[in-house]
Amino acid sequence: MSNTQSRAPRPVADERVALKARRVSFSWDRTPLHWIPDDPFTTHTINVLHLLLPAGERWFVHVYKQVLPYIRDDRLHEDVIGFIGQEAMHSQAHDEVLPHLKEQGLDPTPYTAQVDWFFEKLLGDRTLPPGRAREWWLMERVALIAAIEHYTAFLGDWVLNADELDRKGADPTMLDLLRWHGAEEVEHRSVAFELFEHVDGGYRRRVRTWALAFSALMFLWQRGARFFMENDPTVLDGKASFKEFYRGGKRGVLPSTGAMVKSIPRYLSRSYHPSQEGSTAQAVAYLAGSPAATAAEARTPNGAV
Repeated sequence: MSNTQSRAPRPVADERVALKARRVSFSWDRTPLHWIPDDPFTTHTINVLHLLLPAGERWFVHVYKQVLPYIRDDRLHEDVIGFIGQEAMHSQAHDEVLPHLKEQGLDPTPYTAQVDWFFEKLLGDRTLPPGRAREWWLMERVALIAAIEHYTAFLGDWVLNADELDRKGADPTMLDLLRWHGAEEVEHRSVAFELFEHVDGGYRRRVRTWALAFSALMFLWQRGARFFMENDPTVLDGKASFKEFYRGGKRGVLPSTGAMVKSIPRYLSRSYHPSQEGSTAQAVAYLAGSPAATAAEARTPNGAV
């Protein structure tokens, strides 16, 4: 395994913090189906996170447990262990939203079954002989996770700064879930990329897996938004469209299309490092005041799982 890049990426600053999983919990009793008032499309576009993340982050954990023996750096090994703990908690927290949606007449099971198949079968373990073939498939998945984490960090940074959601009266419990998760994505945003650089770092692999990750995320996200809008029992003839997504970005209630497009060349730059994205200080500050995170801290004095 060799790094073929001509310039090794470097962080803009050493912002490393010790990663810990926070045992958060949320009560959804008072959260309406359309938790952004009078805006089912934006609500459901963001709700796709609850469909994708439980299976996706379980997959992250599964892959990273397999790659632990390849890590030869103690600090990185510690970061990956912290990353695994946080991702497991993210999966659980979003999974717990699904029964709430079902109680309100929107059963997500048909879609989540497809997402489970995507991560567990298409991207799951394969019957390969020990040696180069098995290692190749493991490194492909490590690179895929690095690409996906570029976008989870992008979304985390966006939601931490999406003040328009507050002005629109978005449900505070849902906002705290999204911002707690987003803050942790920003907090650990360098781990997946640094792990990929450590075990492989091939630039062609980075580009190839980015293309796959980006295409899959766009496909699954639009499919999920369409599923929600078509099955929402309170919406007549509901539809999801790129035009509505674009408008949501212009209003500030969704990530802007322009910002998403500009994030592509940054990740594909040979000098890219995730520390160039978002602010660790902002993420840590949010986590220090998050209702769910502070309650978790109170329940577990050291804040660890």
